[in-house]
Amino acid sequence: MITLLLAGILALLAPLAVLGAAGRARAVWGGVAVLSALLAMLAVAALAQGGAAPLLLPFGPPWAPLSLAADGLSAWFLLLLGVAGLLGGLAGWGWGDVAPRRLMLWPLLLGSMAFTVLAADAFGLLLGFALAGFAAHALLSAEGGWRDRPETGWRDLLATLLSVAALAVAVGLMTGLTGDLSFAGLRAVPPEGAQAASVLLLVLLAAGARAVLPLLAPLPPGPTLVLVGGGMPALALYVLARLLLDVSGPAQPLWWGAPLVVGGALAALSGALRALREVELGRLLSGVALHHLGLAVVALGVVAGFRAADLGALAAVAGGAALLHLLAQILFLALLWLAAAEVAHNAGSRQLDRLGGLVHPMPVVAYAALAGVAAAALVPAMSGFAGGWLLLQSLFAAWRVGVLGFQILVVLTVAVLGVAIATLASALLRFWGLTFLGRPRTPRTLGAQEAAPLPRGILVALAVLAVVLGLLPGPLLRLAEPALLLLTGHGGAPDLGLLSVSPGPAAADYTPLAVGLLLAVVLGIVGAAMRQASPRAHATVPLWDDGFIAPPAHFPFGDPATQPGAASLATAMRPPLPAMPRWPWPQAARWAATLPRWRFSLPGGGAARRALRLCLGTVAALLVLLAWLGSGGL
Repeated sequence: MITLLLAGILALLAPLAVLGAAGRARAVWGGVAVLSALLAMLAVAALAQGGAAPLLLPFGPPWAPLSLAADGLSAWFLLLLGVAGLLGGLAGWGWGDVAPRRLMLWPLLLGSMAFTVLAADAFGLLLGFALAGFAAHALLSAEGGWRDRPETGWRDLLATLLSVAALAVAVGLMTGLTGDLSFAGLRAVPPEGAQAASVLLLVLLAAGARAVLPLLAPLPPGPTLVLVGGGMPALALYVLARLLLDVSGPAQPLWWGAPLVVGGALAALSGALRALREVELGRLLSGVALHHLGLAVVALGVVAGFRAADLGALAAVAGGAALLHLLAQILFLALLWLAAAEVAHNAGSRQLDRLGGLVHPMPVVAYAALAGVAAAALVPAMSGFAGGWLLLQSLFAAWRVGVLGFQILVVLTVAVLGVAIATLASALLRFWGLTFLGRPRTPRTLGAQEAAPLPRGILVALAVLAVVLGLLPGPLLRLAEPALLLLTGHGGAPDLGLLSVSPGPAAADYTPLAVGLLLAVVLGIVGAAMRQASPRAHATVPLWDDGFIAPPAHFPFGDPATQPGAASLATAMRPPLPAMPRWPWPQAARWAATLPRWRFSLPGGGAARRALRLCLGTVAALLVLLAWLGSGGL
């Protein structure tokens, strides 16, 4: 019944695309929000009952019809997609900065991502992955993601094509001579030797391209970034977890998870350095998203290592870290993106050097963003800390594997993650301090106003969720037990209570409510002691002007040069590395310059027609591939 309802929701997304082509913006935003909420609720219901029965569709390839199923792993990632779609739809309703003619791509993207997650066989997964990749590329192009750098748009399109091709080859290698594309059939014949190495490389290339490139697109913070930046990385990690951890079986060697651990650690470090280096809000927050994506990938790599060593309890700890962190990061990244969009709308700029002092005219936005900063910086008792804590506990217990090479790899990973987490905390402190503290640096910032009621309510709700999910990780992990069973191959999840998480003797316990109360008590005692020890009463004094005289009446916000700038706070932490060339081969750069520019026009019929041609062309190409496969081409 649950699977049938999910299929009905997927079918309802098609009329929404038609409404989007007709310019019915409110209907599309509301429909996306409502259907996404239904997807999330049905995913929770499927998780509560341990999965849902499969459903055969009346169409598919010649050898077998397509089928949908909501097992534990599919249901958890469907919950993530439902949350991302709900937040994107509500943000579109509240902010309303998406061109109506381009809204037809929103239901197409959401439907293709949900179809990928619900597919019960490798062919459906490949079909949905291709549709989602091209829909995401079309949506980013329609929103002007590569308007100033069209060669980057061509690079993203080429990466989309190559990722689909790599995933198709990987599925073909996993199928072998049996021809059985069902997940049960793939589990029966896991890849071995050179075949396993090829599958690992191809899946990593396909998932990595779809996870990273949407985050690096120069798109301003807003509803589109919430939908694409929250949904596509989750979809890519689902493909990675399904093919490399679930259907590949528990008998893979220990090196199976090493590329995931190394790649995730490097992504976390590079994302933190990018966040510290950038001076524009969108690029800064893309570095934050890349950092947390790297942490989730490291957790999945640790799961693969523990499965190979037959340490199921530790694999469950690392798997719980990955699942918790993916849910938390969708929420606090949406909070940061939407707060940045509100800042850009009301303060008139996304440059850190043109902001400042916004905590006074925009207090709700400022303190909601502070909650998102605390969650993203892994502050204890916030939503981001629970997954980070479980990840570190699993890394600290990796000595139980007993292989020296794996132990050295884990030690280096812990060192890199320590530097990355500290760097990201500095970058987030720089972001919030320069944006909301100090004095306004421009007259436009001086005239900023508080957010409208609906955006303000969305930000407050996300800030509350950042606290609530941080205090109650146990019920979430209990809900994720069916996903942990498929992800780790071990039924014994950590000992979960309402207020605590106990991994057992393998790692230390975590009681977030006690930690939060302890921090509150300590901060209260310190504040009261400082106030009591002060020999003088509270007094108001002029602002410190760094030695400069008071600003004149015609320049009330003072001289911006007297305040620290974005570049000055990041200079000391910049790595002494040479800049990487944008194109490694000059011939490729000259060839790309001769290509026609891949961009969409301003709002109007041209954008909708181009998007429709792209989607129809993708479907036609997939139908040709389907006919070739049916004739025995593979």
